[in-house]
Amino acid sequence: MILVDRALQAREDAGQPVRVGMIGAGFMGRGVANQIINSVPGMRLVAVANRTLTTARRAYLEAGVESVLEVRSQAAVEDAIRAGQPAVTEDALLLCRAEGIDCLIDVTGDVEFGAQVTVEAIANGKHMVTMNAELDATVGPLLKVMADRAGVIFTAADGDQPGVQMNLYRFVRSIGLTPLLCGNIKGLQDPYRTPTTQKAFAERWGQNPYMVTSFADGTKISFEQAIVANGTGMRVAQRGMRGLDFPGHVDDLRAMYDVDELRALGGAVDYVVGARPGPGVFVYATHDDPRQRHYLNLYKLGEGPLYSFYTPYHLCHFEVPLSAARVVLFGDAVLQARGAPMVEVVTTAKRDLKAGETIDGLGGYMTYGQCENADVTAAQRLLPMGLAEGAQLRRDLPRDHVLTYDDVTLPEGRLSVQLRAEQDRLFAPAAELRPT
Repeated sequence: MILVDRALQAREDAGQPVRVGMIGAGFMGRGVANQIINSVPGMRLVAVANRTLTTARRAYLEAGVESVLEVRSQAAVEDAIRAGQPAVTEDALLLCRAEGIDCLIDVTGDVEFGAQVTVEAIANGKHMVTMNAELDATVGPLLKVMADRAGVIFTAADGDQPGVQMNLYRFVRSIGLTPLLCGNIKGLQDPYRTPTTQKAFAERWGQNPYMVTSFADGTKISFEQAIVANGTGMRVAQRGMRGLDFPGHVDDLRAMYDVDELRALGGAVDYVVGARPGPGVFVYATHDDPRQRHYLNLYKLGEGPLYSFYTPYHLCHFEVPLSAARVVLFGDAVLQARGAPMVEVVTTAKRDLKAGETIDGLGGYMTYGQCENADVTAAQRLLPMGLAEGAQLRRDLPRDHVLTYDDVTLPEGRLSVQLRAEQDRLFAPAAELRPT
């Protein structure tokens, strides 16, 4: 932020704002739009794409922008951007191809649609900041390779807990410590929650009940911690992560982890339920220098061997525009896979499933996601949660069964399935070399 705010102000003063296009205008997207329009000098939200035009317009209207142009062609969107006229469209691919856009933000949370727009954006030389952890955890390592080849950046966002963890991880490393655990603080974890049980909460906050359910049943946090693992090289200590219930402060949670076990894993991602300060994130790290450990003790971080660092909040859409600024102005990715996937999210039966049924969407009635180490996922042919929607069951399966590719028939013609197959082929040699 110390660099980004002044760099953005310089762009504002020069009359050369960073031009951003947004794909998706739901609850979170409208917050992003409001933030860019009213609180980020040096940045302009030039266009919004959404499957429903009225929702795209709403993103501008709620931010106080009434004059919005509907566009249906490439020429129309280009003309609107040149004229400084905010534009809305049902066709997200127009934004992916628009010359007048510096960076796109994906706020959809849909794996298949997110795959389509991200591949198109990369092919057209567009940076992509994604809030779509579901896509990132499924094929993010491949998309990072594709973006590198195209000379653009594909990255997760500030504000979402994975990005906040990575910012903290980078800070801890920058002052000479070795991070061994990246943690996420939750208020609730119940894998059997459904859109019915979460309906009232969703209505209270104006959110999608399926999205809210994915928060409650552990699917979302699994996607989030998977991309943190893939960005840091960490793993999980067990399927589903440990996920301790701990009503105290995260500083005191350190005693629940064994340093030698964390070192042997190469570091771990995890979450805790009920800890303070929620809903924040934390990093546990070590220091090998006894003189520096003396100073850390003096500065009230304790005697070690684990030192606790935490951020007591994550401000989601407030910070997302800064991600686009970091990418465009500094070429700095917030969080992206560093190579082969380390952790995957696997599909798990939320109830007894019957042959012939078609799996519903993320945060639905039929499945929930759990983290698993990628070498295990590959060896057991476990079904990635990001590919499960629309798959047809081949056999009856009991509740809590972790599905494999052999348990389902995947929909034909899906780009996300093709990308996943390509990612598996690309990283197969690296997967064989991972420690077991």
